[in-house]
Amino acid sequence: MKRKLLARFLPYYKKYKWILLFDLFCAALTTVCELILPLIVREITERATSNLASLTITLVLRVGLLYLVLRIIDTLANYYMASIGHIMGARIETDMRHDFFSHLQKLSFSYYDSAKVGKLMSRITNDLFDITEFSHHCPEEFFIAGIKIVAAFAILCTMSVPLTLIVFIAIPPMILVLSIFSRRMKAGFRDSRQQIGELNAGVEDSLLGIRVVKSFAKEPYEEAKFDEGNQKFLKVKSRVYHVMGAFQSCTRLFDGLMYIIVVVAGAIFLIKGKITAGDYVAYLMFVSTLMTSIRRIVEFTEQFQRGMTGIERFSEIMDVEPEIADAKDATVLSDVKGEICFDRVFFSYCDGADVIHDLSLTVRAGENVALVGPSGGGKTTLCSLIPRFYEVTDGKITVDGMDTRTVTLSSLRENIGVVAQDVYLFSGSVRENIAYGKEGATDEEIIEAAKLAGAHDFITELKDGYDTYVGERGVKLSGGQKQRISIARVFLKNPPILILDEATSALDNESEHLVQTSLEKLAHGRTTFTIAHRLTTVKNADRILVLTERGVEESGTHKELLEKGGIYSELYKMYSET
Repeated sequence: MKRKLLARFLPYYKKYKWILLFDLFCAALTTVCELILPLIVREITERATSNLASLTITLVLRVGLLYLVLRIIDTLANYYMASIGHIMGARIETDMRHDFFSHLQKLSFSYYDSAKVGKLMSRITNDLFDITEFSHHCPEEFFIAGIKIVAAFAILCTMSVPLTLIVFIAIPPMILVLSIFSRRMKAGFRDSRQQIGELNAGVEDSLLGIRVVKSFAKEPYEEAKFDEGNQKFLKVKSRVYHVMGAFQSCTRLFDGLMYIIVVVAGAIFLIKGKITAGDYVAYLMFVSTLMTSIRRIVEFTEQFQRGMTGIERFSEIMDVEPEIADAKDATVLSDVKGEICFDRVFFSYCDGADVIHDLSLTVRAGENVALVGPSGGGKTTLCSLIPRFYEVTDGKITVDGMDTRTVTLSSLRENIGVVAQDVYLFSGSVRENIAYGKEGATDEEIIEAAKLAGAHDFITELKDGYDTYVGERGVKLSGGQKQRISIARVFLKNPPILILDEATSALDNESEHLVQTSLEKLAHGRTTFTIAHRLTTVKNADRILVLTERGVEESGTHKELLEKGGIYSELYKMYSET
């Protein structure tokens, strides 16, 4: 599992391979400085105990100068590692976050139908925070530890092979025990990340619905729900810290065992004359260096497991294949007239329930078609299939004779404008929200679009005009104002195909009249699909389709369907009586 995760992560080093290599070179330099000191002390001790006359002040000063130079090199190398090395890690984190967000943009509506945005937010932020430390320290710490262990083993073997083997005999069981705890820590971190994702999702849900919460005086309920999730997170974290505590305690135990082995076994070898006093001091210093390195690895293990957990959760999302994507030989849809044909179309959601069954329908270019009927008849679903928000289960949909699956998604959707009942305005200014309809739009184009949508007058009356901040999801504007801004956005886009999904159903009568006037202007000359429950808004449609669970039950003009006395006539009477 770890190999697969690392294989997924390693390509992110490619852009920064020279930085990484120089970082490892600096790590080697700092390691050399640490390994030289025990050898210097050993040499001085040997001369002091065996031939004191050879230990001159000149020699000591030269050795001191050498070590000072090494420490200056160590300082410069450490600065590079701590600064540029960390920046490399931050860049890798940034690259991964970019890829993550880009992948989320490719996933279809069906994925988001069941996904929790709060959990996705947790993955794109919290899960990737640890990547910076992981990507920098992972190769660095293991590289340094490897050099120290191998170099120390080789150097100590030149002094006494038996004593060296006795000292190093504690390392394999230490690695075995620590690896067991390491796996448990990884599982614990994965659970804690999952739980914090659930907690974030709950917080987001509660805060986005704060007006509903307050209107029902449900603050205590929301607090209780949050506390429940918060306590679950605490329990998960507590389990992790128990494992971490055992992990660190075992490390300290092995640390003490190695020291006592060196002290006791080294002293016995010294008494028997198998090593010198200088060797004994060198062993103590090398073991100290080794244990310092092992402690760093142990301390890094927590970060390592956090990083691996982040990579694992990153990979889980990146491995989700977009259900809807461009075909390999997809062409660009251009010069669109707007004729749309449904050819024996079937569609069902992932739960298997049929929504559209064997539907065939042709809509002429520039025709205004209204879709009416009871809820659950598939009106919105039908319109969502045109821009391929969902993929047909069987059959095909063509635009100007071209199967929508054979053209690029971007070119298809650039030619379709959608005005929905639930208007979404991005946090920003009025100008920015309208300009979303066309990249690089000029102020003149934005103002003209607002005028066509009947929004210019109220926008100019706002405090900062077109630069007025609309608030989160447009909360500072009324429903009618938000709807007219969304219409202006589509006017600016100027698509040949238009989908109006109950665009006025949530508005009061005055706002509905203003918005309906704007929509009529917008629909003029475009192929238009209008979904409506307020049947008075579709009286002037070129054709009205009554859509039920059985498919298209009736088709005709408003007058023809009233005269027919069928489903549409009954629906219209019911609406007129309310």
